[in-house]
Amino acid sequence: MNYHNPVLLTETVDGLNIRPDGVYVDVTFGGGGHSKEILSRLNENGKLIAFDQDTDALENAIDDPRFLLINENFRFLKRFLRFHGYKEVDGILGDFGVSSHQFDVAERGFSTRFEADLDMRMNQDSAFSAYDVVNSYEESQLRSVLFQYGELRAAAGMARVLVEARKENPIKSSAQLKKALGRFLPKHRENKILAQIYQAIRIEVNQELDALKEFLQQSVEVLVPKGRLSVISYHSLEDRLVKRFMRNGLFEGEPERDVFGRVEVPLKPIGKFSIPSDEEIKENNRARSAKLRIAEKL
Repeated sequence: MNYHNPVLLTETVDGLNIRPDGVYVDVTFGGGGHSKEILSRLNENGKLIAFDQDTDALENAIDDPRFLLINENFRFLKRFLRFHGYKEVDGILGDFGVSSHQFDVAERGFSTRFEADLDMRMNQDSAFSAYDVVNSYEESQLRSVLFQYGELRAAAGMARVLVEARKENPIKSSAQLKKALGRFLPKHRENKILAQIYQAIRIEVNQELDALKEFLQQSVEVLVPKGRLSVISYHSLEDRLVKRFMRNGLFEGEPERDVFGRVEVPLKPIGKFSIPSDEEIKENNRARSAKLRIAEKL
């Protein structure tokens, strides 16, 4: 299957500061690129546990006694680590966003390039899809999704138009969605705005930001002291959550200070964020918006 070359491969795995006999987790297995690099740095006593909710990713499972692939969402990190007998791990890697495979398979409905049914489910066993968001959400809910997750200034107008359009017929396909929102898609900005609309609906379908928050909170609970968290995000909504959590253990606001003005935070950011080189972006265009952040548990 066509999965992208792993973004910031060396930098992300270097960030884990791998111990050869340690236990590591790759919560976004996908095509297995990052996982293979981690395994190459482990000895026979090391262990790698990977998560991926997409059943397509199971076809890429690595035949290695040190490797375990769990077909679940990373928001259940702690539960499934415990189930398999792991209370603590030495490092966790996450490469968020949509895989090239998901983008390139037309019927999955992730890409604006293809005519497809409104789907966008990362977990294909889920009953809830983009169709449900577009056709069953109240106008206020649609407005909120488009504004918060797509950062679309015209969210109110778009929500109103979608509610009116679906009264005639359900909006089942990408073509119908595009037609309904045609007045908001000027030719010179059509692709950019469509990408924002798709992003908003996709985040809602997969509850991506809620899952990310739960994952980050659980990562602190399962990491050993000095354990590393190495995370790649692809848009500002994700990166903002990661940055704030790594800095002060919260997603908004500031941590409380004691009487001496000191704060207790769970993580210490390691260096500044990293972005792909021009050469990597040239080879893999989808790397262009990637941002890597690394933190260590205190």
